[in-house]
Amino acid sequence: MKKINTYLTMLVMAMMSFTFTSCDEDYAIVNTLEGTWEGDMYVTMTWNDRVYDASRTEICFLTDPFRFKKGHGYWIDRYSSAPWGYISNHTEWEVENGVIYIYLIEDDYEYEIYDYRLTDNYFKGRIYDGRQYIDFCLRHTSSPNWNDYDWDYGYDYYWAKPYNGTRSDAGNVQNDSIEKPVRGFRNVK
Repeated sequence: MKKINTYLTMLVMAMMSFTFTSCDEDYAIVNTLEGTWEGDMYVTMTWNDRVYDASRTEICFLTDPFRFKKGHGYWIDRYSSAPWGYISNHTEWEVENGVIYIYLIEDDYEYEIYDYRLTDNYFKGRIYDGRQYIDFCLRHTSSPNWNDYDWDYGYDYYWAKPYNGTRSDAGNVQNDSIEKPVRGFRNVK
């Protein structure tokens, strides 16, 4: 009987050490991930039957000091040939068992990042949009001032919230008569 208890105790301790190890790895990922990353995510926006390619993507990961493996931030896609300069979204993100989940609040959509390599300077991997995996490479940059982006006016947050009659830039066009741009990824292979 003593032999069985000893065996079960060792088994439970081994399982606990495995659990702590995976949590420690998630915390290490979060510590390296925090900050702003820029590069090409091969994002496209489809609007009025036209497809626009983003020239650059900027993603900011800010950790929540009370949740450790979660946080918030923003995702900005910049365009040079579209009728708008950028599309921005607030984000919530989480690292769970090595997978990075990014939820875009205004778009109400979640992406998953797998098979990545994360260093202090580069973030390379594969993002899954629910249909396909796309390779990306971002470099670590300094974080911009959150006040630089006009979240309530322009093409960034315009389609994400209902028109309430108080927008000074809406003109005579009602929000429900404008097609919302749809984010996607182009396959570069």
